[in-house]
Amino acid sequence: MVDSSEVQRGLQDVVALQSRICFIDGVRGRLIYQGYDIRDLAARSTFEEVAYLLWYGRLPNAAQLAELTDRIGALRALPPPLAERVEAMPVDAHPMDILRTAVSALAFFEPEETKPGPSSIGGAQRLTAVLPTILGQFHRRRAGLPPIRERPELSQAAYLLYALLDREPSELEEKAIDVALVLHADHELNASTFAARVTASTLSDLYSAITSAVGTLKGPLHGGANERVVRLLDQIGSTDRVEEVVRGMLDRHERVMGFGHRVYKVEDPRATILRDWSRRIGEAKGDRHYFDLLRRLEEVVHREKGLYPNVDLYSGSIYALLGVPYDLFTPIFAASRVAGWTAHVLEEYEDLRLIRPTAKYVGALDLPYVPVDQRG
Repeated sequence: MVDSSEVQRGLQDVVALQSRICFIDGVRGRLIYQGYDIRDLAARSTFEEVAYLLWYGRLPNAAQLAELTDRIGALRALPPPLAERVEAMPVDAHPMDILRTAVSALAFFEPEETKPGPSSIGGAQRLTAVLPTILGQFHRRRAGLPPIRERPELSQAAYLLYALLDREPSELEEKAIDVALVLHADHELNASTFAARVTASTLSDLYSAITSAVGTLKGPLHGGANERVVRLLDQIGSTDRVEEVVRGMLDRHERVMGFGHRVYKVEDPRATILRDWSRRIGEAKGDRHYFDLLRRLEEVVHREKGLYPNVDLYSGSIYALLGVPYDLFTPIFAASRVAGWTAHVLEEYEDLRLIRPTAKYVGALDLPYVPVDQRG
C-alpha cells in the first residue's frame, strides 16, 4: 500500500506507467524516440518519418514513408461545416483557444476515428494533417491574407509555413521548421501528454484526449515559454543590457524563461540543436540580433544561477526570424506534439488502466455538524 504521508509535488520522479515511445536521460542529456537518438533523427529524418516512428514503433521504408506523406497531404482539408465554424470564431481570440475548440469539434465529422482502440491511428493522422490548416485559416483571416489551400504536395514543415505566412519557405527555412517539429514531437510524460493519457485511460476518444492536451499546453508554465523568451529579448534590445535586465529579474525573483528543466540536469539536447539553427537562420537573414542576445543571456544566467538552456530558449528566435507572429509559437508546438500525443493515446489504449492517483488530505476531520439556522 502506498504511504499517503509521502507527497511528490507535481508528481516529480513518480513513475506512473511503462512506455516504449520516449526516453529521457536527464543526467547525460539524451532524448530517445522509440530507440533512436534525437540527434540522429533531427539530422537525418523528416517530421513525417518521426511521426511514423512514434505511431508504429519503427522507421518507415521508402514506400511506407511515401504512403504516409501522401495520406497526410490528402487529409489537410477541413470539413466544410468546421471550416465555417472556424471562420466565425472571433479574430481576437487566442490561437490556442481556436485550436482547442476546432479539435473538439472535428470529432463531429470523424465518427469512425473517435472510437478508442487501434482504429484511432486514422484520427492521429487526421489531426496531424489538419492542425496547420486550422491555424492557417484563422490567422489568414485576421491578417487579411488570401484563403488557404491544402497544398498536398508540400511537406508538413513547408505546409505549416505556407499556411501561416502565405509563402513557400526556402530550403533552409523548411529544414529549420522540420527540425523544430522533430524536436518537439514528443517528450515523455510532460504535462500535456500526461493529460492526454489520463483522458484516454477513461476509455474516452482520441479527440477528447487531444483536446485535453491542447488545453494543457496553453498554460504558460508548459507551452508559451519560447514566446516569453522572444518578448524578453525585445525588451532587452542589445547585448550590453543583458546583465542589467537579468540581474533585475533575479532580484525580483522572476523566472528567466528558456532555462532549467524538471528532468535534464545538463543542457537539453534539443537546445543544442536549435542553437545552431538559430545561428544559421539569423545569418541567412543577415540578422544575428536574436542569436547574439541569446548567447549573452546564456552566459549571464548560467553564471548567476547555474542553469542550462532548454528547448524554449532558441526555438522562438527561429520562428520570429521567419516572420511568424509570437502568439502562434505555442500552436506550432501543438502542431508538432500532436504526433507524440496521439502515439501516447494509442499506447494507452493497448494496456488500459484508469489513471487515478491519491491525494494526501490536509483538511479538517470530525467537525460537528451545525444546522443552518444555528450557524453564525
